[in-house]
Amino acid sequence: MKSVSNVTGRPDALRRSTDDWLVLTLLAGFGVFFLFTVVLPVWTILWRSLHDSKGAFVGLANYHGYFGNPALLQSLGNSLVVATTTTVIVVGLAFVYAYALTRSCMPGRPFFKAMAMVPLLTPGLLKAIALVYFFGNRGIFKSFLMGHPLYGPVGIVMASTLWTLPHAIMILSASLLLSDSRLYEAARSLKAGPVRTFLSVTLPNVRYGLMATGIFVFVRVLTDFGIPKVIGGNYNVLATDIYKEVVGQQNFEMGAVVSIVLLIPALLAFILDRYVSSRQSSSFGARSVAASPRPSVWFDRGMWLYCTLITVVMLAVIAMGQFAAVVKFWPYNLEFTLDHYRFDMEGVGWENFRNSLVLSFWVATLGTMATFLSAYLVEKPRTHGAIRQVIQALALLPMAIPGLVLGLGFLLVVNKPGSFFDGLYGTIALLVIATLTHYYTVTHLTSLTALKQLDKEFESVAFSLKVPLTKFFFKVTVPMCAPALVEIWGYLFLNSMTSVSTVIFLYGVHSRLASLAVVHMDEAGRLASAAAMAMLIVYACVVVRLLQLIISKFLLRRLQAWRLPSNP
Repeated sequence: MKSVSNVTGRPDALRRSTDDWLVLTLLAGFGVFFLFTVVLPVWTILWRSLHDSKGAFVGLANYHGYFGNPALLQSLGNSLVVATTTTVIVVGLAFVYAYALTRSCMPGRPFFKAMAMVPLLTPGLLKAIALVYFFGNRGIFKSFLMGHPLYGPVGIVMASTLWTLPHAIMILSASLLLSDSRLYEAARSLKAGPVRTFLSVTLPNVRYGLMATGIFVFVRVLTDFGIPKVIGGNYNVLATDIYKEVVGQQNFEMGAVVSIVLLIPALLAFILDRYVSSRQSSSFGARSVAASPRPSVWFDRGMWLYCTLITVVMLAVIAMGQFAAVVKFWPYNLEFTLDHYRFDMEGVGWENFRNSLVLSFWVATLGTMATFLSAYLVEKPRTHGAIRQVIQALALLPMAIPGLVLGLGFLLVVNKPGSFFDGLYGTIALLVIATLTHYYTVTHLTSLTALKQLDKEFESVAFSLKVPLTKFFFKVTVPMCAPALVEIWGYLFLNSMTSVSTVIFLYGVHSRLASLAVVHMDEAGRLASAAAMAMLIVYACVVVRLLQLIISKFLLRRLQAWRLPSNP
């Protein structure tokens, strides 16, 4: 019996050992990936900021030069001003819109919810271009600014508000959606009025959502490059300073210093966001009852009018972008033409659009596989706990690094002789690596959320039945998380199509992208052609989003049919 036991037990032990080694190998592979794509670029920027152009160590001399330059120091204040102003405006506007979607009985709520997501398919550059046609020097609503120029802080705040508003609505809608109706019934029993109920019940339940939204908007605006480049005029911010130092003056040392200055508030905001998330407790338990809004004629009408106004503004921006792309010469000759889609400017053509499609496809495909696998390795295996925690921490780091800083770090690493990335400069492959790294954290966390929804008994049953890890992963885990994988793929594709800051330093002659072409055409004064290229990005994103919705519905039906046994 002993020999039989050993014979039958040895394959099981060998299989478990093989699974453990596979997990360890994959974890090590992700560790190397993050080392070269996150740690090394940031370390290279820090190292470069402490050295002069000849490589000699100068300590904090470059920083003294930065803070001693009033113009550069002013950019820091400008960045904080526009980021703070936009955050206050966006959080207020988004909260009312999300409140209308979740706490009113206004007609057309599904329509307004869908319309709020439409701007997510448009690049921020298009919003800036549309504002130029609305409020620029020859804009139809120029007088509405009461003499204030659009180019500068006014334009940056307006365009950034339009850009970040849909994201804020998504976050706040999720926070307002899960509320316990018992709290509102208790407030009504205590004769509390609407204002008192709002202040004592609603706001405390969504305070973490409000803080998370504010942090998100602040960081996005603070680190954005595209909108200030198009509509900022002479109003310098940190992101445009980095671009001017590196591209305009070839001063990599000062560019590295500005990058570190930009990284610090972004990193602090990330730490605050993690702290807020750790303090957040669930206000919707197993015994909670979802709150349902009660009809109120005047309140519902007010919310409908508000959502209609916001929707009209967001759609008008897209419509103006398309209108600008098909008229001959705004505002003097409004005849229809497709000449702006010919892209006859040097270095700009349909190849840019094809490159963007190729980049987005590979970022979405490789990124979906990589982020889901890393999330699985962090969440599901029972071994190598310390290493899994390290990988989880490394996977969260890209969220704290602005895209412009990450792109400059890749540039400095690539230009270093004997670098691991030697020979990759200017290639689509390097753009894929940089873009994937930039958006890694969001998709990694999305994958973790999907995996946490799977009952742990699945792994227990598979372990007791001695099912190999790889077989269980492909036969059970991946099919059950297929809808989430489709969402991740779509997120990566759409964001890669509109990305500017991460790739602005890394493209080459044969890897120019559509989003970068918009920036360059705007620089050359070809605003109508820039709008045409931006609209091509919109069309591609709309098609992909529609396909994503169709595939997601199909997968959800298949998954429900698989989970639920058929009735006899």
